[in-house]
Amino acid sequence: MSTAEGARLPYRLIATDLDGTLLRPDETVSARTRAALAAVTEAGAAHIVVTGRAVPWTRPILDDLGYRGLAVCGQGAQVYDAGEQRLLTSVTLDRQIAGLALAKIEAEVGPLLLAASRDGLDGEVLVAPGYRVHEGPLPYHPIRDAAELWSAPLNKVYLQHPTLSDDELAEAAQQAAGGLVGVTMAGEGIVEILPLGLTKATGLSLAARRLGMKAADTIAFGDMPNDIPMFAWAGHSVAMANAHEDLKAVADEVTLSNEEDGIAVVLERLLG
Repeated sequence: MSTAEGARLPYRLIATDLDGTLLRPDETVSARTRAALAAVTEAGAAHIVVTGRAVPWTRPILDDLGYRGLAVCGQGAQVYDAGEQRLLTSVTLDRQIAGLALAKIEAEVGPLLLAASRDGLDGEVLVAPGYRVHEGPLPYHPIRDAAELWSAPLNKVYLQHPTLSDDELAEAAQQAAGGLVGVTMAGEGIVEILPLGLTKATGLSLAARRLGMKAADTIAFGDMPNDIPMFAWAGHSVAMANAHEDLKAVADEVTLSNEEDGIAVVLERLLG
């Protein structure tokens, strides 16, 4: 299909989250979804990855897809040019403000378990004692003392609590420190604090502008509350069947799960 024929597509920008959305539980992208993405790009649309993962954790997925375009990483903190392998924008978390925010949260809920994502193309994820890491291929660097988290610029800090659920922790953190930092939940066991005002929507809007596209041109796919700002920005939003109920509540539609090629189902429908 030529680009001219692709004008029939109602959306020229296809924004997909990674974990729980584009990726299956084994961190692969199915052949059907790859084919659907190839078809929409052949029809003149652009596919853009918008993920909570920072660049080092995103790059292997992009390489596997043969992805050469822009990617929004780190909850919007980083706009990454995969073709040139360079950061176009990078927003860091003020470490003094983050420390104050953590003190306020801990004053309400007690001691937290911490990890942090360092800024940059090769920024490590540092994990302090007690923080529970998901089993899988993503690399991390254990540290002995949480004070080491603050030794270099960061794009986010991860929070866990010994007894509170993710929803409870995110709500408590928002109430205690929402005037200082952004708080979001990006997955199971993944509550994050970010620079105030930073969301996937801010990063996606910057990337879209570089591509000459607008919110109305965009269809967005996601599965967790950190996708809510992106859904509010995009012209059309699609939650996966496995999505958090808060995201389903604001989505324009709900598709099948990430295990059932939910993205491909919608894209195939758009292609007619």
